[in-house]
Amino acid sequence: MSALNMKTWFLLSLLLCTTREGTAEVEELNGRTEAESAESNDAGDARSAERQAEPHRSNTFQGEADTRFSQSEGGVEAEDLPSQPAPKQEKPKEVPVVIGGTAEGEPCLFPFLFLGKEYSDCTTEGRGDGRLWCATTYDYDRDKRWGFCETEEQTEQRRKAEEAEEIYQKAVKILSGTSKKSQKKEEGCFHCLFVSNFRVYEKLMKAAGMGHSKALEKVAYAMLFGDYMTQNIPQAKDLFEKLALEGSPKAQTALGFLYAAGLGVNSSQAKALVYYTFGALGGNLVAHMILGYRYWGGVGVPQSCESALTHYRLVANHVASDVSLMGGSAVQRVRLLEEMENPGSTSGMLEEDLIQYYQFLAEKGDVQAQVGLGQLHLHGGRGVEQNHERAYEYFNQAANAGNTHAMAFLGKMYSEGSEFVPQNNETALQYFKKAADLGNPVGQSGLGMAYLYGRGVPVNYELALKYFQKAAEQGWVDGQLQLGTMYYNGIGVKRDYKQALKYFNLASQAGHILAFYNLAQMHATGTGVMRSCHTAVELFKNVCERGRWSERLMMAYSRFKEGDSNSAVVQYLLLAEQGYEVAQSNVAFILDQKQATIFSENETYPRALLHWNRAAAQGYTVARIKLGDYHFYGRGTDVDYETAVIHYRLASEQQHSAQAMFNLGYMHEKGLGIKQDIHLAKRFYDMAAEASPDAQVPVFLALCKLGLLYSLQYLQDVSVRDIMSQVDLDQLLGPEWDLYLMTVIALLLGTVIAYRQRQHQAIPRPAPAQRAPAEQPQQQ
Repeated sequence: MSALNMKTWFLLSLLLCTTREGTAEVEELNGRTEAESAESNDAGDARSAERQAEPHRSNTFQGEADTRFSQSEGGVEAEDLPSQPAPKQEKPKEVPVVIGGTAEGEPCLFPFLFLGKEYSDCTTEGRGDGRLWCATTYDYDRDKRWGFCETEEQTEQRRKAEEAEEIYQKAVKILSGTSKKSQKKEEGCFHCLFVSNFRVYEKLMKAAGMGHSKALEKVAYAMLFGDYMTQNIPQAKDLFEKLALEGSPKAQTALGFLYAAGLGVNSSQAKALVYYTFGALGGNLVAHMILGYRYWGGVGVPQSCESALTHYRLVANHVASDVSLMGGSAVQRVRLLEEMENPGSTSGMLEEDLIQYYQFLAEKGDVQAQVGLGQLHLHGGRGVEQNHERAYEYFNQAANAGNTHAMAFLGKMYSEGSEFVPQNNETALQYFKKAADLGNPVGQSGLGMAYLYGRGVPVNYELALKYFQKAAEQGWVDGQLQLGTMYYNGIGVKRDYKQALKYFNLASQAGHILAFYNLAQMHATGTGVMRSCHTAVELFKNVCERGRWSERLMMAYSRFKEGDSNSAVVQYLLLAEQGYEVAQSNVAFILDQKQATIFSENETYPRALLHWNRAAAQGYTVARIKLGDYHFYGRGTDVDYETAVIHYRLASEQQHSAQAMFNLGYMHEKGLGIKQDIHLAKRFYDMAAEASPDAQVPVFLALCKLGLLYSLQYLQDVSVRDIMSQVDLDQLLGPEWDLYLMTVIALLLGTVIAYRQRQHQAIPRPAPAQRAPAEQPQQQ
């Protein structure tokens, strides 16, 4: 297809997208199977498919709730979603006609016999040049009828493709292994890690040069973000356009991002929507997530809760299916603005010195330090990389010292299995029993899982329920989650949606991703609760933001700390498109500080204003105040005191912000955008002081200034003669006020006289001129 035809196709598609109903568009996406959605994603989806096949998964609603998608708010019943993909009709295999050999022009016959072995396809066996051939009769050894299945040119192309695939697979394996082993093998050697990954990308560039599309995708994204390559957005755009013409969903999503953010192209939300839609139709989960956020917030499209629900639910299904027994890795959200304003605060990040201190304690045998470090390495987060090998070492040391938590977590690691710890139900069961017998809730929950799923023991729902209840009573989140699962499905107990809702709510308070997922399904389908599309979308959005793409938050933060603001802002921009509020506020902060050079100076404030607005719409108080500041000072927009007052008032009333209250007090004092009112100004100043102790000093100074201004204004408005005429001294001080006044004056006069006398006595007299030494004792 030519570039001109492709552009025409895009324009026609754009017209269709802008005229059709939003819900109708995403219902078509609903019919696509999850298997199709997984095709464009990385190797993590293979694990997802394996976990989905496991019976009685914790995310219990994935099959059931999708097929029971009940009524919408308007009472119209939606179509049931297929629980399994429809079988695809395979096209009959095309039989090649041989080239050369002894049977030129004859069709291959499959299977054929060669050296006692049957072949059902063309083969390179028996040839040193690697060309594919086949026989045209069943018994080649007898008839010797054969020919080539491809030309020499096709052979060369195939060899290049195979070589490129081999290079690509090796590079991907190194990249995936680097993140897991870097902390152990290359600790303290960031340069070693950088050089290693740079060489990997050199291999990917070689594979991309040989026409490997997936390698080209990785190279294009590396150029876009500046990952181990020089950031080159125009070249990345060219590569994405080339891949998009070949139908790559990842490239289509990337082009949508470029047009949405105005990176290397003129910003166009219409084109961005078209590319995002193509990417979503191709099964790209990031595109689905972006469309979910856009329909939820009405960004470039009419706001539609149902459309957002469809996109977010599809992504959440994949994220929930990828969550292991150990809950997955932690998501670290660092706000750059808060980190700058509070340098002492680490935003939840552990300093390197503190980590080394804990490591020192662990080496000295401190059990609590060993368990803490084990959990940090098991889940990752707080600046610590996920590393199951180290987690196992720390847990093993603590378990040998008799710590029940360490025993239970070792059981979880053996139950789940990983690259460093082989899956072993028997070993996991032993650790769970040891911990459970000592009353540990983690061990009790693990033992309940073993009886629920039949891992190393026969399935016993009664015992599973018993152990989950014991764990839940001690507040352990996994016990609460599994109890909710059993009540929802009626496993071992009578089905009870209210009890399920209760336990899912308890588990969600601890932040368990599957609890959010299950609650979202209940609200989306109206199971056990009144159906609420808005609540379901917010819960599904929370689940989606725990996906593997959330790792880019820390990558962007690292690049910012290294001083590479351009790379950081591009990565934050993509996450902002996906709806991450912390990314939106971080993009706005970087642009506000004018630390990114990829945008012209006159673009920074308008772009920052846009992202402050999106972050404020998601409830971030500081962003709402920033919007007021931008309209107050005219940054990225015209000076508009009335709009500034609106934003400050929203922050004051909805989030009880002391800063917003103080600003409202100042605007009431000056009469900016609102009627001047000294009394309301004082009221807002007082409210600010009550809302935050940090505001008490500036409020005191503001009130002193306000009192002085009020006094001056009063004196200007009223003359001294008017004041004296209005004062009735007989009524104010009594009928004998003149005697009181005389007494006070007399006392003041006496005080002055006494003070002067004392001062006069204190003056030293001059000594006699000269005296004889003999006279001095007599005088004294």
